[in-house]
Amino acid sequence: MSGLEVSIAWRYLRSRRGSKLLSLISIIAIGGVAIGVSALIVIMGVMTGLQNDLRDKILIGSPDVRVLTFGSDMVLHDWQPILEKVQRQKNVVAAAPFVSTKALVGAGHKYSDGAYVMGILPEGVGKPVTTIRAHRTAGDFRFQTTDGRQMGAVLGAKLANKLMVTPGVDSITITTIGTAVNAVTGTPIPTEIRLEVTGVFDTGMYEYDNGYIYVNLPVAQRLAGLGSDITGLEVATTSREVAPQVAESLANELGYPYRTEDWEAQNMSLFSALRLEKLGMTFILLLISLVAAFNIVGTLTMVVADKTKEIGILRAMGMPAASIRRIFLIQGILIGAVGTTVGLAVGVGTAIALDKYKLIPLSPQVYFIDHLPVARTPVDIGLTVIASLLIATLATIYPALQASRLYPVEAMRE
Repeated sequence: MSGLEVSIAWRYLRSRRGSKLLSLISIIAIGGVAIGVSALIVIMGVMTGLQNDLRDKILIGSPDVRVLTFGSDMVLHDWQPILEKVQRQKNVVAAAPFVSTKALVGAGHKYSDGAYVMGILPEGVGKPVTTIRAHRTAGDFRFQTTDGRQMGAVLGAKLANKLMVTPGVDSITITTIGTAVNAVTGTPIPTEIRLEVTGVFDTGMYEYDNGYIYVNLPVAQRLAGLGSDITGLEVATTSREVAPQVAESLANELGYPYRTEDWEAQNMSLFSALRLEKLGMTFILLLISLVAAFNIVGTLTMVVADKTKEIGILRAMGMPAASIRRIFLIQGILIGAVGTTVGLAVGVGTAIALDKYKLIPLSPQVYFIDHLPVARTPVDIGLTVIASLLIATLATIYPALQASRLYPVEAMRE
């Protein structure tokens, strides 16, 4: 590739009459590539950001791996030896027991609401498994009440607002169905416990903030009627990427009746839908790049038709067919490179603006998040740039071959 070939390729892209500006058809071709690249970067960023943001918010209160059990009662009996085995497993950072149950919660007035009651170890006891404690906005997760007992409750911010309760001031009443049965009527006897509100947390995820209550583990065991048993074990791994492997290893080591669920399996339908949607949107937007490729083909074909006489003169002066092919190959690469660069700048700039300034708000009740997140993943951006340049290069093959096959005499006669 010589300097003469590059000079001729650049000259063919410019306007007529000695203007150094690009011709209109060149600008249109570059614009097509730029639109395709920028759209791909933004949409792929939106899908990746949505998946990452939802994953991070879900994992605030959900562990990397859960150890559960089969059976009719779905509880872990004699769980301390199982906990020790889990803690010794490779890539396990922390593990702790938990209890989960549904309950009716009220604050002494007519309004009451349903909630998930999660029993966990108090703050300061063992290593934390989830990051829920880092999202407290008032009080703490020690569950310490004014009478010195650990009979406190930490509520989600939206649930606390609905119940109109304040940490250190108000109390709530939690009612569960219970396991005891009335000997006369045969109906379950409700279990009711009054707890002092000792904290409030705000995760930014509607599901947690609107419907979760955290209490001390023995309190949750009493509410669920489990005695000394638990619902399962929460496990934190060295990274989210190794969680599926850790879950599989634990399931193999513990055997029946124990089972495991990693963070993705706990929310399989949601993340599967997001991956499928990202794949579909990427395929659809790649069609824009293909349209831009046909635009490049049309542009270079028009240049070949317009410069037929000049190509004939170049061939008559001794320029080989390979050089003619390289001239039009350079034109296509220039169009693809400039279009990709412009699209990259516009796409990344748009993504940063959308994410930083939260330009597209969302309803937390529907989407679990309050704005449209846009991730700038180097892998996605790199693949987009490579695909754009590759498509632009392939689009030059037909026009370049067409130009190199012109015979000097016939070309000058045209």
